[in-house]
Amino acid sequence: MLYRTFGKTGKDISLISFGGMRFPNHQDLDGSAELLLHAHSQGINYFDTAPVYCADRSEDIFGHALSQLPRESFYLSSKSGRAKGSDFRKSLERSLERLKTDRIDFFYVWHLMNPADWESRKQEGAIEAALKAKEEGLIGHLCCSSHMEGEGLAKVLKENLFEGVLLGYNALNFPYRRAAVEQAGRQGIGVVTMNPLGGGLIPQNPERFSFLKTDESDSVVSAALRFNLSHPDITTALVGFATLDEVDQAVAALDNFTPENQDYLQLVTPNIEKEFDQLCTGCGYCLPCPVDIPIPKFMDVYNQVILTHGEPDAAMNRFRMHWGLTADQAKACTLCGACEERCTQHLPIIERLKALAS
Repeated sequence: MLYRTFGKTGKDISLISFGGMRFPNHQDLDGSAELLLHAHSQGINYFDTAPVYCADRSEDIFGHALSQLPRESFYLSSKSGRAKGSDFRKSLERSLERLKTDRIDFFYVWHLMNPADWESRKQEGAIEAALKAKEEGLIGHLCCSSHMEGEGLAKVLKENLFEGVLLGYNALNFPYRRAAVEQAGRQGIGVVTMNPLGGGLIPQNPERFSFLKTDESDSVVSAALRFNLSHPDITTALVGFATLDEVDQAVAALDNFTPENQDYLQLVTPNIEKEFDQLCTGCGYCLPCPVDIPIPKFMDVYNQVILTHGEPDAAMNRFRMHWGLTADQAKACTLCGACEERCTQHLPIIERLKALAS
């Protein structure tokens, strides 16, 4: 396993990190713990969980597993959602108890949705409470996680409150988040990427994403992880595991890994629009919308519809779990057509908004 230093923290993190959302049977503590222990034996040393994951059982699983290991042999990450100062502290203390530890190495202010959400978090006392917990040693490093677009998230990072950021970044959405990754790099902030495999859509559609491969014998999983980790400002790719074999595949994908050079990235980037055909790449040129519809987010949802071949729950799950939106906002569309005029891919945005709103 290869390691990178997490921003300015001085801590060396495995290039692949363990995401605690996908335990197949979260009631089975021993069986689920086996996944974490196996990942640790393969060199993975960064383990990420949160309250509510796996029907609110993930932190218990992590505590059961990681308490069996030397504490200095791994780094632990958890989160707190929308909580005011005193509630933030209660959430943190509950996490510490369930994780069976006296500190959480990387603690995330969770799920920042937009600039207004960020401002309200500060006003409600969560940041003040987090900084106090850090002074007391309960938190090692304060970080944030966000589904915000890159420019907005970059502005949050410029406030210099966070030492790390967790964001979605993969071959599907990287134009939408690239500004935040680059800003983090300029500031020496560690970057953890979630959904490096597009929430499973990349391995489920190997032909569509085969352009990422540099060798025909390569797997699209390996290629997608290399695409992600070849960005010099990304510290680690967070992968959710459900089986021991998935752990081994991810670790093997980075055997003899060397980052792809800029020639590769410059070749792949313009090819993405061509190869994606009707998939939105999230560039954001369709904005601003005169009625403030977050069009790139809606088009990301429509990507799920295309790639899952119209699976009924794909769009609704993406709206609710990833973006915190409902489809109703699409009904505000005035049919002005400004977004379609600006779209570099000439996508039928109005038609897709109507489909998602129906």
